[in-house]
Amino acid sequence: MSRQATGLRAWVLQRITATYIGLYTLYMLGHFILDPPASHAAWKAFIAGPVASLGAMFFFLSLLLHAWIGMRDILIDYVHPFVPRLGLLTLIGAGLVACGLWALKVIILAGTLA
Repeated sequence: MSRQATGLRAWVLQRITATYIGLYTLYMLGHFILDPPASHAAWKAFIAGPVASLGAMFFFLSLLLHAWIGMRDILIDYVHPFVPRLGLLTLIGAGLVACGLWALKVIILAGTLA
């Protein structure tokens, strides 16, 4: 595959994830403005629903993918020596995976303890 196709794929993924992040944020703002949860239990009951938890999982997946592509492109453009770039990409990747696992744990625990 050519380098241009890889850049195009990253560009398209950035646009798709940004669109989902924006729409989900607007939905959540609208939901909490029109029907704010009265307590922590109400919040957990909302996020434990299958539609809300799936939407939240897609939100965090989109957010992590968006962050990865952006940071990867920045490092590829501005950090030219291979070893520091590889080290930074590894640290960022590990941090994003840790954040993703944490978000998944929060969503799953909200569903099981509701």
